[in-house]
Amino acid sequence: MNCKNCDKSLRTDHSFCPDCGAKVIRNRLTFKNLCYDITERYFNVDNTFLKTFWHLFTKPQVVIGGYIEGIRKKYLNPISYLAIALTLSGITLFVMRKTFKKGIDFSKFSGGQNLNSEMGEKLMSTIFDYSSFIFLLYIPVFAFAGWVAFNQRNYNLSEHAVTAMYSLAQYSIVSFPVSILVLLLSPESYFSLTWPMLIFMVTFAIYVVNRLNKLKPMQRITRSLLYIFLWGAGYLGTMLFFYLILFVTGEISLSDFAPK
Repeated sequence: MNCKNCDKSLRTDHSFCPDCGAKVIRNRLTFKNLCYDITERYFNVDNTFLKTFWHLFTKPQVVIGGYIEGIRKKYLNPISYLAIALTLSGITLFVMRKTFKKGIDFSKFSGGQNLNSEMGEKLMSTIFDYSSFIFLLYIPVFAFAGWVAFNQRNYNLSEHAVTAMYSLAQYSIVSFPVSILVLLLSPESYFSLTWPMLIFMVTFAIYVVNRLNKLKPMQRITRSLLYIFLWGAGYLGTMLFFYLILFVTGEISLSDFAPK
């Protein structure tokens, strides 16, 4: 009997491959064992997802600092954690577009009653299409802000990108049930969540970088303000870059912004 992953020879009583560590699969895939694998991997009390989620709130310096320093088994890696977050964001967007579209007032998104509500709907639909791309653009913005404002540990930009991925993924996972609940109960007020959730995203990111760096109280305040300034500039730059792409590709035009 050989391992199906690395093709090394196995004893019949082996449950895991001694060479690559892969679990030995003897049974054919069924719906029952597929559900078991999913719940065991993500919802078991001792699994890495729940520990990662909880410890990013209670001790993010252990989760992120440990990963950067080489501890890669105890917690979910940032790529996998970000993939879960993007999946949940996709579910939120699907629910919004397919089920609650009629209950949302897009004129509020377009800037007020004096602007064309059809423009708001068109622009929001375009943002839905590129939401994952926009979300990923936030990673270098957060990474650069952290690298400039908080770098007591001398992390490089790639290591700050890891911090940004964990922070953004945590924000997305936390916002998922809130967004779904609002869409279920009051879809017309969904856009009222935009600024509170944006504030939460930045506040949590500042909390994380502060926990990663041991600073004096005054240093925390000044560096946090610098972080907010850099993030704000990066956020505006990201939005301008995104709108420029939309204009260049013809997704939107100046006529779309014309009053009613």
